[in-house]
Amino acid sequence: MKVLVIGSGGREHAIAYKLNQSPQVDQIYAIPGNPGIAQIGTCVDGSVEDNDMIVSFVKEHQIDLTVIGPEVPLCNGLADDLEAAGFLAFGPTRHAATLEGSKAFSKDFMIRHHIPTARYVEVTDYQDAVNQIDHFDFPLVIKADGLAAGKGVVIVDNKDDAIKTLKEMMVDGALDGAGSKVVLEEFLTGFECSLLCFTDGKTIVPMVSAKDHKQIFDGNKGPNTGGMGTVSPNPFMPDNMDEVLKETVLDPFMKGLKEDHMDYRGVVFIGLMIENGQAKVLEFNVRFGDPETQSILLRLDSDLYEIMVACAKRELDQVEVKWSNNHVACLVLASGGYPGKYEKGIEISHVEDVADDIVVFHAGTALKDGKLVTNGGRVLNICAKGQSLKEALDKVYQAANIIDFDGKYYRKDIGLR
Repeated sequence: MKVLVIGSGGREHAIAYKLNQSPQVDQIYAIPGNPGIAQIGTCVDGSVEDNDMIVSFVKEHQIDLTVIGPEVPLCNGLADDLEAAGFLAFGPTRHAATLEGSKAFSKDFMIRHHIPTARYVEVTDYQDAVNQIDHFDFPLVIKADGLAAGKGVVIVDNKDDAIKTLKEMMVDGALDGAGSKVVLEEFLTGFECSLLCFTDGKTIVPMVSAKDHKQIFDGNKGPNTGGMGTVSPNPFMPDNMDEVLKETVLDPFMKGLKEDHMDYRGVVFIGLMIENGQAKVLEFNVRFGDPETQSILLRLDSDLYEIMVACAKRELDQVEVKWSNNHVACLVLASGGYPGKYEKGIEISHVEDVADDIVVFHAGTALKDGKLVTNGGRVLNICAKGQSLKEALDKVYQAANIIDFDGKYYRKDIGLR
């Protein structure tokens, strides 16, 4: 079988890596891919936002399954266009992808379908937004409505910072229009948790738990990033949460999809806040999380290709999804200055010198004159399995000391409370 992976990050490398283990997969393509994916498949120049080019490629090469990694092509209707052309796609339709494409749409979905979430207000006018601040306590969460590449959620501690953030989003256009509408939301306490699930729109199958570390500095300080590392299983998940999540989140979510006529075949990534044995939904993402995917997929014992095809064909109830009991740690090596300004094109050395049981996924790399160089804020994801969390963490931190590039930065407290 021939598979096409859409995207270029660590998430897409992890997906390709796992698909490459399937006995059913003969050929992997990626648009545009990265140097890591190029070691196991064929990378093709092109934009993830060029639906016409991607559909033409799928037709020309008779691709059996297209796996859409990032949210932007999903929100642009790539799954719809592939389906219309008669090809299988793993990823929800444009309508369903609005659950991530619009924070306001997503919050409305939660309220209508009785999914527990934080109190909020949706605003489209800057002055109205400033006035609404007084109806909330601090800290206050400000969310840009549209897609903002992980930079659209800001937590503010006082009114001055709130007004400044609203001005940047709504007046100055700091997020390229994503902040023309915003959601003001109460700040939830507890601990954050990522829950990823496979679904074909009829059946939903939760994956193993993962814990992400979003902020740039140790101790969860500093600005948010796309994610600085993950561990699976989540060491802070309370006991007996599976049934609570099924009853309060997953069952109403699936009922909501049906009632709203959403064609959802792919992954739903649910951001949760858990406190006192109760869960509230922070957000829905309509694709694999990054870097949660890197740690979760290393624990998958079943054939990923088989699962994805079953989702695309609405036959997920016919597939068994099995997981290992290993612990997995994923550590992000970032460029100095990230998530602000950073340099690209810096040579990376000693990737090949890490231990054999380390898996290194490429997140922001490129080849220049035959040498591997940095090409993004998050550069590499170092992953390792262990019988314990400590064993997995020891392995990734040992590898982080071996791999080198100028400005290399990583958090020292991944997996710790």
